[in-house]
Amino acid sequence: MPIRVALPATLRARLDAAERPLIGLWACAGSPVTAEIVAGSGCDWVLLDAEHSPNGLESVLAQLYAMSAYPVAPLVRPPSGDTVTIKQFLDLGAQNLLIPMVDSAEQAKQIVRAVRYPDGSAAGGVRGVGSALARSARWNRVEGYLGRASATISLTVQIESAAAVADVERIVAVEGVDAIFVGPSDLAASMGLLGEQGHPDVVDNVLRAIRAGVAAGKPVGVNAFVPADAERYIAAGASFVAVGADVAILARQTEALVERFTGGADPGPTRASY
Repeated sequence: MPIRVALPATLRARLDAAERPLIGLWACAGSPVTAEIVAGSGCDWVLLDAEHSPNGLESVLAQLYAMSAYPVAPLVRPPSGDTVTIKQFLDLGAQNLLIPMVDSAEQAKQIVRAVRYPDGSAAGGVRGVGSALARSARWNRVEGYLGRASATISLTVQIESAAAVADVERIVAVEGVDAIFVGPSDLAASMGLLGEQGHPDVVDNVLRAIRAGVAAGKPVGVNAFVPADAERYIAAGASFVAVGADVAILARQTEALVERFTGGADPGPTRASY
């Protein structure tokens, strides 16, 4: 008899059961070792980023393996909402997807179709069927996977443009969108405020998205590496917040450590300078 496998709870299920906002970290280094270190930090969820990081299918798979021993929810961000790309990430076993740059309800509906199998209806999904070949169903060791695959997947779409905020009420109303996640950096850029995530107009738009999600009964996440920003958005109703990234933590902490012992002083000419 083959082993029967029960898949972990999705991010949406964890959010529904949580009694406090869930705190997350990014894993951007593309390393299973780093991902495992982050997963063991005590955080609730970890974003494996394939949009801005040196990650592909094989490296994301290796990191999912490395994190599987820890009680965290891996949230995988593909580089885009492309249907084929989504299929590939789902088949390698990513249960929780964060799709970047979703600007409209119509785009959100197409992404919902990409994460669902066809059901014979015109509005059914378009995900290709390869469960017997894929880790998503643990090579058909997840009993009845095809019939309940949608329940094993959590879909979060990213609100990170002025256009998305303008349509956010319709986006959160799309059936099949489990949560939204606000990206203040790209939102600021789309508003002509590149690098000004703390600008009052950007903050107002983030708060509008949070209010829309709360009103619709959909969890809202936000990227907030500045503690005061994280606290503000949690107070406004954010259900899950990313508070740091492995590469940023490594960069800042190594700088601070070296600064402590050198005071920033130039060591003088090196042999390569001659």
